[in-house]
Amino acid sequence: MILYPAIDLKDGKCVRLLRGEMSAATVFGEDPAAQAAEFQAAGCEWLHLVDLNGAFAGQPVNGAAVEAILTRITVPAQLGGGIRDMATIAAWLEKGLARVILGTVAVENPTLVREAARAFPGRVAVGIDARKGRVATKGWATETDVMATDLARSFEDAGVAAIIYTDIDRDGAMAGPNIEATEALARAVSIPVIASGGVSRLDDLVALRDTGVIAGAISGRALYDGAIDLRKALATLNP
Repeated sequence: MILYPAIDLKDGKCVRLLRGEMSAATVFGEDPAAQAAEFQAAGCEWLHLVDLNGAFAGQPVNGAAVEAILTRITVPAQLGGGIRDMATIAAWLEKGLARVILGTVAVENPTLVREAARAFPGRVAVGIDARKGRVATKGWATETDVMATDLARSFEDAGVAAIIYTDIDRDGAMAGPNIEATEALARAVSIPVIASGGVSRLDDLVALRDTGVIAGAISGRALYDGAIDLRKALATLNP
């Protein structure tokens, strides 16, 4: 199972939100590129980047910070937040991102997801963020009646590289991931599922891995707080 250290970007800084609330942001670093380099030096295989401002604005906002990160790392990185048209997808991939994550548009314009997955094989992921099983969009500000599992299944034949599943109520709360819901989603689809939200200790990562069906896990706050030692976690997950 791949561990993805998360760098969430707000106003050019590394932050973590509590349950998706922009007003509940904790700044963990002023230099996202330096943080990315530190994660890479610890041995991570991937990085997970989120443009939080972009998720609300519907277009990239922290582009300069993302580009600075890409100049400092050699490991692949994926980015979500404010990516809602083909031109933006193409531009980010051309700038060196390994994968873009489409969230809001997966609900509002699923045709775009399919077109992008065809145009850029292996480089388009779908972000599914849910509260109590129902998908939320636009930076989690808008709740829908779409069920997470139904949305995931709708892309089974689209060729998407992965599904990043976030349980919003667990995100940033350091209360542990929703393993049951994430495992159920992973068993419901053939697309690789990456868990996000609530990963707060090494045992959480081991439990996700031990389901045997979850392809990856994203962790942010626990790495910044020191609740998870990245080097130890990577050694445990990939002995």
